[in-house]
Amino acid sequence: MQKWLQIAIGCLITASGLLLLRHAGIVTGGTAGLSLSLAPLLGSSFPILFALLNLPFFLFSCFFMGKAFTVKTIIAIAILTAMTSVDSHLPDFVMPPLAGSIVGGILIGIGITALFRNGASLGGATLLALYLHKRHGINPGKTNFLFDFIVVLTSLASFSLLNGLISVLSIAVTSVILSLLKRKITQSSTTPAKSSPNASSIPN
Repeated sequence: MQKWLQIAIGCLITASGLLLLRHAGIVTGGTAGLSLSLAPLLGSSFPILFALLNLPFFLFSCFFMGKAFTVKTIIAIAILTAMTSVDSHLPDFVMPPLAGSIVGGILIGIGITALFRNGASLGGATLLALYLHKRHGINPGKTNFLFDFIVVLTSLASFSLLNGLISVLSIAVTSVILSLLKRKITQSSTTPAKSSPNASSIPN
């Protein structure tokens, strides 16, 4: 029960960061940001594209990280989606882009770390970042930054160069937070078993 509470709190912190980025006019990273960028270019709807982009990550997670982790990730995404949907009921406000990118990036980094520590992720690059960190010791901040940087590059077709540069600052801040907190991510898991490729180091 305590882990689910912490997952909910992690989603709330992440949702707060995403809302700040949205009101600052900053491009969102991850599969959500990629879906938003590609939807108008491909003439597809966001929900369909978002589901298609996440499908391979879910299959990867189910095979390599276990069903428990995959279920938690799917539930975490659902909680996050529900939390961010309340934005339409909030008073409209504008966040300064620079401040929004920094504060939003920090909140997202803290929120994602909370999910990692409790055996969940938000799919996409966050899932891949956790797997590479657990199995190969690759810094999760670097993986997250690389994927989100590619997302920002694709968004330049729909957004301005200045918006893209500020977005890079945001994902850099998030990646730094993940890098700084990677020890806590490591401490939250046990050493993966070498006897089976499907053995998961993710806490249930």
